[in-house]
Amino acid sequence: MQNEEWKKRTVYQIYPKSFCDSDGDGIGDIRGIISKLDYLQNLGVGAVWLTPMYCSPQVDNGYDISDYYEIDKLFGSKNDFLELVEGAHKRDIRIIMDLVLNHTSTDHMWFKKAFIEKDNKYRDYYIVKPGVNGKEPNNWKSFFGGSAWEKIEGEDNYYLHLFAKEQADLNWECEALRDELSDMMKYWVELGVDGFRLDVINLISKDQAFPDDDTLNDIPGKKYYINGPRLHEFLKEINTKIFTPFDVLTVGETMDASVEDAVLLTSPQEKELDMIFAMEHMQVDYKNGDRWSVQDTDFLKLKDILSKWQYKMEETGGWNSLFWSNHDQPRVVSRFGDNGKYRVESAKMLATVLHMLKGTPYIYQGEEFGMPNPGYETIEEFEDIESLNVYKERKERGIEESTIMQGICRQSRDNGRSPMQWNASEGNGFSSGTPWIKMGRSASLINAENDLKREDGVFHYYKKLLEMRKTEELVREGKYVRLEENDPSVWCYLREGEKEALLVIANFFGEKTEFKMPKQWNDNYEITEKLLANYSDTEIPESYMKLREYETAVFRCIKKR
Repeated sequence: MQNEEWKKRTVYQIYPKSFCDSDGDGIGDIRGIISKLDYLQNLGVGAVWLTPMYCSPQVDNGYDISDYYEIDKLFGSKNDFLELVEGAHKRDIRIIMDLVLNHTSTDHMWFKKAFIEKDNKYRDYYIVKPGVNGKEPNNWKSFFGGSAWEKIEGEDNYYLHLFAKEQADLNWECEALRDELSDMMKYWVELGVDGFRLDVINLISKDQAFPDDDTLNDIPGKKYYINGPRLHEFLKEINTKIFTPFDVLTVGETMDASVEDAVLLTSPQEKELDMIFAMEHMQVDYKNGDRWSVQDTDFLKLKDILSKWQYKMEETGGWNSLFWSNHDQPRVVSRFGDNGKYRVESAKMLATVLHMLKGTPYIYQGEEFGMPNPGYETIEEFEDIESLNVYKERKERGIEESTIMQGICRQSRDNGRSPMQWNASEGNGFSSGTPWIKMGRSASLINAENDLKREDGVFHYYKKLLEMRKTEELVREGKYVRLEENDPSVWCYLREGEKEALLVIANFFGEKTEFKMPKQWNDNYEITEKLLANYSDTEIPESYMKLREYETAVFRCIKKR
């Protein structure tokens, strides 16, 4: 990423539906976000990423857009949005809008007009293929279960939907469609939007032969559209039209992207995207690659993956997106930390190791005070279409209820979508009405207000981390150097400059451990000060460091002569 000013900023992700409800209908809205701008300024965030608030039937919580140009009444009005942009900018907070360019809702005007008559221009906006022997055009499957093809009423043709049948894939081969999408992005930029998060952007180009997929995987067809044949061409085109001329920050969500893919997408000379969300480290607790089968986190694999991305992106001039959680993932303190006795310590530790890496950190709402998973236990408590489809599909396969629910309770997207826990009042500060999804079981104890009262709370610790990114050049530009290889409990690394370095040490587990300081560090550096720690009495290490449960620290070092 070339923009030096953006490198100082930390992004805060808001899932509007679950953030703050201003009118008591149980659904978070724009005026609720406006009411919390001072809170975000206090935290020190430099940008806010808003998940979709466009008009939508809400089949997939707003990722099924029916009108790209309008704000859904569920969230407020266009004027509310403009007030939000103005209020954020006054507080030096940038606005990043989520944008779905791979598909629209079947309620979109384009889709409705597409099938009025066969030669309608809008038919070319979607991917329509004839059936084969009375069946679907090929064996591709939807990410939400079942075929990726839906028959068009009164025809022998089918349209493609890689997600829900109400989310029809757009045909990026159509130049007129690409022009429409570019015009729409320009519209939002001219209203003051500073950046776009591009949903599943590496799915937009499909192999135009649409062959059957004979490989054995859970989603047949993936190899024919993930990083498809014209992906880079399409991204360069919209970069030339919109991203570069209007100085728009872009972050792409990229499914199954390797570090090599990321290099091509984010290298400055390629002029495609500023950064991507890489999901590889989000699979270290998948059993045999199956997200819904539970296993303990593979800590060594986690370190290896994140280190690989640090080294490779630095070598090529690419830029990392740093995140633990989002609206599609469980909450990090429940997933990789401790929900109980050491919740605060583990939340701070996880924040430290992430925010001290090179890249742009993303905080998901509630992460800044250690908000855990909601603790849902029965399928009736879940709202997410993906979780409900997984439950149905696995029941039909004869898998035991307890096994299915173990996976859903741990991995469901609803873990990140339960309402924000603001305080201990009735409604927990989220809404005066009944929330659209059940409040988390911990809300009366674990909430923003309670945490803010503690000088040693998670929120104040996050503030320090965000301030360090603004003031410490080593946090932004220091070279990443991993100092241990296969320690089963500890992650230790440097952020190295010419004369100084930052030393980061973290115990990832709820047991005490002793860590021998690496010879590479002992021979070359000495510590001058402790910058940050999640225990108040952490000592400066010499040859060994005794680490308590989830203990972490950051030290400033100088090079020995």
